[in-house]
Formats: sequence, structure tokens, C-alpha cells
Amino acid sequence: MKNVFILFVLSFSALLSAQKKVPTKKSLPTKTLTAAATLQKINPDLIKINDSIPDLIPQKTDGKFGFINQSGKTIIKPEYSNVGFFTEDCNLLNSPNNKIRQFGKNRYASVRLNGVDFRINKAGKRVYRFKDSDLAKCTPEFKTQLFHGYVLNNAYGIIEDARFENPGDYRQFTIYPQYDYLHIMEGDDLKNPMIVASHKNRFGVIDINNKVIIPFEYSDIKRNFSWKLARLFEVTKDGKNYYFVDADNKAY
Repeated sequence: MKNVFILFVLSFSALLSAQKKVPTKKSLPTKTLTAAATLQKINPDLIKINDSIPDLIPQKTDGKFGFINQSGKTIIKPEYSNVGFFTEDCNLLNSPNNKIRQFGKNRYASVRLNGVDFRINKAGKRVYRFKDSDLAKCTPEFKTQLFHGYVLNNAYGIIEDARFENPGDYRQFTIYPQYDYLHIMEGDDLKNPMIVASHKNRFGVIDINNKVIIPFEYSDIKRNFSWKLARLFEVTKDGKNYYFVDADNKAY
């Protein structure tokens, strides 16, 4: 009987020991949780005031280009001879080198320093140097414009190709010729393009309904891809110093 009791005690002790060794679910270390939370934080310098334009905008200072945020704060110091917007690069996105394709995404911008082209991130770090062997050959997408400029009696107007037949009928003009110059900007909305216009030697922007979007107060507005890529217009008042304005004529 004594031996049975001893065996019972030993068995019970072994059971308690086994229960103590049952693994419990570990909680994440404090460091891991803190790091995860940090990744979810938004950089206050990149918070958008205007959702329709980029969070970082090129700006030229003393002959060099850098980037400012929408509040006008310098985020990437001006040191480059040329920069682009933070947009996709088709040639890198489709690179034959799989490791390089990530640098074609819109979280990077192309810049030029001392004649060498790089991609930088939004912290201003140069993360990739362009190599010809890395580049794919992308064919630009062509979209047929619905509207075109039309010159009548040395004045510029706008016609819609699908409905214009008789220049003698003023009703067929979308905008009757009345400007010194017109240029339809490249954009994604073919039905409602922005149009750079010149009147009395001053430049502004109008829409297809002849509504003034940007007042006629500039000596020049560049006819480039800034509206298509960033919904911004590159303007100057003195013919030398260019800067960007949005569709509300707010300067950056």
C-alpha cells in the first residue's frame, strides 16, 4: 500500500510539472509594437492641403532645384540642375532588371546632379543611378484630342473636330477666335482640357467654356506636362523666374 501511495505522489508531481511546462502565447515585444506603430505614422511635412496636387513640388532657388511641401517648407535642399515630379518612370517600371523596377514607382523622382541622373525618395536620398542597360523602351500612349486651335483673321479660337465644318458659321466654334495665342494642355480629361491663352501680351489659362481659370497676369506659362503630371501650371511674371501655381492660382 505504501508503494502505491508513493507511486501516486510521484505521478501527481509529474503531472503538475507537465502542466507548468505548457507554452503560453507570447505577446509582441514592446520594441516591435513601437516600430509597427511608427511605420503607420504620417510624416507631418507631407500632409496635403490640396489633394489634387503632389505633396512635394519642385522649386528653383539660386539656380538650383529642390523640393518644397505644400506649405512652402523646403524638404529636399536645392542642389540639382534639373528635377521632375514624384511620378512613375515607365522605363524603370518595365526594366529587364527585376531589382530595378521598384525605382520606377511614383514614390521616387528623377533628378540630375553634375550631369548624372538619379532617382531619389521623399527623404531626399539618392537611391538609384540611371544605367542605360536598366531601361526598357516605352512607347508613349497617344490620345487623339477632341479639340484643336483654329486661326481666323490672325486670332486664335478653339474648334471641336467632330462638329466643325463651316468657319463662316460662328456657332460652330467652341471658342470663337479672339486670342493672340492658344495652346491646349496635355491632360487626362479630353472633354475638359485646360488651355493656355495669350491676350494683350499677357498669359492666363481658360477652360473649354472660355472661363478664366488663371488670370491674365503672367508674361509666360510653359506648355509642358506639369498639368498632366501634377495639376500645376509653370508660370513667370518677369520672364526669368518660373514657379508653379495650382488651379486656384495659389503659388508654390
